[in-house]
Amino acid sequence: MSGPTLVIDLAEPLSVAALEEFRALMVGLSSHFAEKRPGFFDVNVPALRLGVEDTRDEDWRKPFPLPLLGDTVAEEELMALVGFSPLREDWRRPFLVYLMGPGVGDESIFEAEHEGEPEVEAVLGFRPTHAVNVSACCNREIDHVTTALLTAAVMDVIGGVAKAELLNGQASVVAGLPGVLGITDDDWTVLGTAEFLRAWVGHPAFRLVK
Repeated sequence: MSGPTLVIDLAEPLSVAALEEFRALMVGLSSHFAEKRPGFFDVNVPALRLGVEDTRDEDWRKPFPLPLLGDTVAEEELMALVGFSPLREDWRRPFLVYLMGPGVGDESIFEAEHEGEPEVEAVLGFRPTHAVNVSACCNREIDHVTTALLTAAVMDVIGGVAKAELLNGQASVVAGLPGVLGITDDDWTVLGTAEFLRAWVGHPAFRLVK
């Protein structure tokens, strides 16, 4: 992925009812929704639906011309040049949000991400059977914010514990935040609740690992 990813570790497989609630949440939050397989969602999530206020000047919310690039430049070419389309900067952030693990898909990814984690499992108090990845498809500041808030919203529905990689020096920043369950891997990984993710977003030093 071109943006940050957070992982939600689960103590047990999702029930049919929990999967339906998960799906309903994603449909409700998304301006574009596609389900590639049960529990694998390709979505666009407007930041405003996660409670992020658009504080940009009104002129910045509108499409704007790029005369230096000429009138014939296609949107696909702009995407290749700058990584996003300035012709329609509307805060609809693209994500892949997907359940993975035995019996549901992406088993090899799940195994690779959870291989040899005794310290993490000690903090969790369980060995994860499944997980949900929340992966942003862009890497702007707003994508880091929406990744954390979308992950918290998913956790409100399905439970689990958020696992996030940390940048150098961030352990001391997150250690005192509410909802932190533990910091592992020599201060490179933090485990926490949805409350933690929302508190972290509000901290001036907030930034996820790409």
